[in-house]
Amino acid sequence: METQVYENRELSWLKFNERVMEEANDKATPIGERLSFSSIFSSNLDEFFMVRVGSLHDKMLIDDDDRDGKTNMRPSEQIDAILYRVMELSRMQDKSFEKICSQLENNGVKKVNPEKASKEDKEFIDKFFKHEVSPFLSPFVVNSRQPFPFLSGKTVFIAVGLKTENETMLGIVPTAGVFKRLILLPPTEKHEVRYMLAEDLILSKVHKLFPDYEICSKALARVTRNADIDVNEALFDHELDFRSIMSELIKKRKKLCAVRLQLSAPLDDNSLNTLKKKLDIHKSQIFIQSSPLDMSFTSDLLDILRDKKMVELFYQPHTPQKSIMVNDNLPMISQIDNKDIFLSYPYESIKPFIRLLKEAATDKDVVSIKITLYRVAKNSQVVEALIDAAENGKDVLVLVELRARFDEENNIGWSKRLEQSGVRVIYGPEELKVHSKLLLITRKIGSSIKYTTQIGTGNYNEKTSALYTDVSLMTANENIAKEAAEVFNCLSTDRLVEESRYLLVSPLTLRPAVVRLMDAEIAKAKRGEEAFVGAKLNSLTDKVLIDKLIECSQAGVKVNLVIRGICCLIPQVKGYTDNITVVSIVGRYLEHARFYMFGADEETRKVYISSADFMTRNTIRRVEVAAPIYDKEIKARIIDMFNTMLNDNIKARVLGGDGIYSKRSPNGEEVINAQEVFYREAVEKARLFEDKQSKPSKQGIFRRILNLFTRKRT
Repeated sequence: METQVYENRELSWLKFNERVMEEANDKATPIGERLSFSSIFSSNLDEFFMVRVGSLHDKMLIDDDDRDGKTNMRPSEQIDAILYRVMELSRMQDKSFEKICSQLENNGVKKVNPEKASKEDKEFIDKFFKHEVSPFLSPFVVNSRQPFPFLSGKTVFIAVGLKTENETMLGIVPTAGVFKRLILLPPTEKHEVRYMLAEDLILSKVHKLFPDYEICSKALARVTRNADIDVNEALFDHELDFRSIMSELIKKRKKLCAVRLQLSAPLDDNSLNTLKKKLDIHKSQIFIQSSPLDMSFTSDLLDILRDKKMVELFYQPHTPQKSIMVNDNLPMISQIDNKDIFLSYPYESIKPFIRLLKEAATDKDVVSIKITLYRVAKNSQVVEALIDAAENGKDVLVLVELRARFDEENNIGWSKRLEQSGVRVIYGPEELKVHSKLLLITRKIGSSIKYTTQIGTGNYNEKTSALYTDVSLMTANENIAKEAAEVFNCLSTDRLVEESRYLLVSPLTLRPAVVRLMDAEIAKAKRGEEAFVGAKLNSLTDKVLIDKLIECSQAGVKVNLVIRGICCLIPQVKGYTDNITVVSIVGRYLEHARFYMFGADEETRKVYISSADFMTRNTIRRVEVAAPIYDKEIKARIIDMFNTMLNDNIKARVLGGDGIYSKRSPNGEEVINAQEVFYREAVEKARLFEDKQSKPSKQGIFRRILNLFTRKRT
């Protein structure tokens, strides 16, 4: 097959991050939110270098002929293409940040350059540096008598070219200390908030730190290190338990090789060559940028602006709404026994799910609670409810995924806390991450057993439930419960689910089931019947499923895909993907929910929600769960949500056959910003439901609520 229908995974991801940068440049987005998008772009790129570029770097050293299965690119070729594209994106970021700072300044928020400060500010700056910063700095010189220091990843330092009569050398000043990075200056009549960064202040005073040298160049610098630790390799050390192995690997990760060096300005040849040699880094891995090397300060700055009630700089506040499917006056389990309950975050609140767990912890009929935890909030109500349940004598089993990237330390801590409270903690199969979002509550009522099962697309995390779009199904369906029980039995006995009829469980039953469902649509199309496949995903990289989607298109199946991030399939390529549409939505919330759909008739369409993307890591290297939606109202609601996203003409970008994403515009049609539509609907449903509860005699309100669920759009 022609490679023109495939896109390289890493280059596709960079296109996604470019869409994030577009949000930072969107004049329709409030300026404070644009600053936030600029920070997200930067942190995304950090993780990309740490994980993806780090992995490619390792592959290149081991076997540079280990080619990408879709585009046939060597690891070294991929790295070269990435570095070239990142150079372009870095220039975009610099221009974007400059415009954002200018507009913020017009709104009373000024970033002060210590070297260009007014006379009054310089007096403040000098005193601040002398008393609050200088005493805590540890500058040093790199020469033949002093070993080169270890430079921690993602930490800003200052590199200084030093000169004496006889030699030139490199000076280094770490900029992290007991002082805060974000330094506020006294406000003025024109600017209510004025700030500078500690590293800029230290850079402006660096000559004071090396009084016996001539400064020939100076720059802020920051190293990004490979973070792609090999858990499976470490597991050969069987003298340690798994939690101890993970603790050791986290320490090791902090010292892996450098994959990027950022500089705020050019350095003299001697200083630059010293850094290149000591970091073992190539010139192509060095990026000079004018925007801050580390954008994490923006969260503190934005909090300050919110505290000062500068509301015009931000989106209008959105509060997750009450779900009309939940009655606050009835126990959650009894409501779920009567009818499946569906929650859509962040438009609806996660509180009903938290209430379910808390009630289960004290319910006399509940005998066991089993759950998989991947990422949880810092002060997790979910974990607290599980601890309460264990302390109340319930049999509580929790699978804690210690390999959840960059959450390892947090999860190690939670696993210890859970164990100390009497919870049975397990870690899952040796070579597979457990990414499923699955809860099973078992009750014994007399001689009968009853179940409550929850399946979700997102983590059990109260914080991210207000920031990410996810969905959650709570059901008393016995068939689903029995297969959920089998998932937990397999996880606790180091086995895999080999057969399933209702749930789709990777790595053995999810992808084959999806292929069978696509084959059924292909068969319909070949018989001349209308056929349809739809999916909402974060990423599409699994070549088996990509090739099956191409086969669908060639057979005449209509394929609609809503994919936020990576998409290794190029649609609208004549003869291959003519019938495939790909839409990406990047907006106020991070799109995170996954839906799979099969069948042209919306009444009989098969609909699943899932924790799994169509990525090889999800379909064959993780334990994931997809659940069927049987409730007609819930199914209609998911289909309506999907159709709304397909028709978004404000935050949607459409992927063309040339591999380029183009932003839609209304062009006189109804304006549809899917995320705003869903929030307005949640508010309206909640308001109408409150009216119905307070005025039960009022006719027609409940029907209006149901209409909102199932409203069709063209």
